[in-house]
Amino acid sequence: MNRRSLLPPALVMVAALLAGCSGGESSDSDGPVTITYGIWAGTQTPAMQEIATAFTKENPDITVKIQERPYPEFWSTLQTGAAGGTAPDAFWMLAQQIRPYAAGGQLLDISDAVKDQKVDLGNYPKAVLDLYDQGDGKLYGLPKDVDTNAVWFNKAMFDKAGVAYPKAGWTWADFRATAKKLTDPAAGTWGVAAPLDYQGGYYNSIFQAGGKVIADDGKTSVIDSPEAQAGIKFWTDLQADKSSPTLQQLSDTEAETMFEQGKVAMYVSGAYWALKLYDNPAIRAKVDVAPLPTGVKQATVTSGIENVGYAGTKHPEETKKFLLFASGEQAANIQAKSGAVLPAYQGTEKAWMAAMPEFENLQVFIDAKAYSVPLPVQGNAAEWQGLQAKYLTPAWDGKVSVADATAQYADAIDKVLAENG
Repeated sequence: MNRRSLLPPALVMVAALLAGCSGGESSDSDGPVTITYGIWAGTQTPAMQEIATAFTKENPDITVKIQERPYPEFWSTLQTGAAGGTAPDAFWMLAQQIRPYAAGGQLLDISDAVKDQKVDLGNYPKAVLDLYDQGDGKLYGLPKDVDTNAVWFNKAMFDKAGVAYPKAGWTWADFRATAKKLTDPAAGTWGVAAPLDYQGGYYNSIFQAGGKVIADDGKTSVIDSPEAQAGIKFWTDLQADKSSPTLQQLSDTEAETMFEQGKVAMYVSGAYWALKLYDNPAIRAKVDVAPLPTGVKQATVTSGIENVGYAGTKHPEETKKFLLFASGEQAANIQAKSGAVLPAYQGTEKAWMAAMPEFENLQVFIDAKAYSVPLPVQGNAAEWQGLQAKYLTPAWDGKVSVADATAQYADAIDKVLAENG
């Protein structure tokens, strides 16, 4: 999903207050209770409601109320609620956002419930579990879905231009040449959308080039290494070729929207767009998906949403019970059958594919797990990832070299890593 947003690290300042007055409270009622479940708006909401209903059917004394908010509002409201004691009992979390909440003592430790219920963590992708591991011996949640990336493409635009569809084994050079052939300035259409997008974009090519974003010790950035620069240049070259709308055009109209409108022929992104594209009758029959092109090697970043709980909940045991259910096999099958998202729970992927039979090649997202690498989330990732526009936009716009842009960005990332440990 386009899962980017900046969360300032002010949450740590209220850690002692919340830990002292809220964390670890037992339920304040022996009777029926209602817990809240915070999610951001999108195609997954009906499935989340079905999961909540299924949980209450098994636990009649616990009602789950869905709290849905637009993506940016979700994070600003969560930050305020976590600091003020009004956060949802359960809510979605991203790996790049978790650190301030965990460090601030604002997340519910579910380790005891996982142990008591004998939850097999082997049913979840290890890479995603590791992304959320804060090194404090606590378990704050379980994955509900898993992300990998591939190339969505418009078959009608390929057919009109007489260009062969992409296939496994294609290279960066193939991708660039294809984008050029599909670009038609007179028609106002482009071969590809090349936005400034780390998860669906340049992180993938950095790893494909043999590079990394953060050094293995987690203390410094290596986004200015020759390999990482090559991965970023993959995208700036597309901009230089004018095979993509400019960043300003992509700011006015998002890349995914341009793809749905038939303005761009290729869009690199995750499995989380599948249902939205499938539900669009104007484009469904035109859409297909192919593996990412290969650089020095195959690679895609992987992540996923976790279901976590609020340390200040008045109903910790009920919340833990719901969290285990919401990331369990039954809930995963509900998600899968709706087509809403590729579930994290092992063995439920085929049901997700079956929900969208006209998209015959969704297997590429599942196959990509074999060459996936964890999304870089060291330190306060939301903060340093939020600086990408400041430092990388000039390179995308062709105003500075990739080498200069990444050198400045690396320095800025190092400062954030040093400040947050």
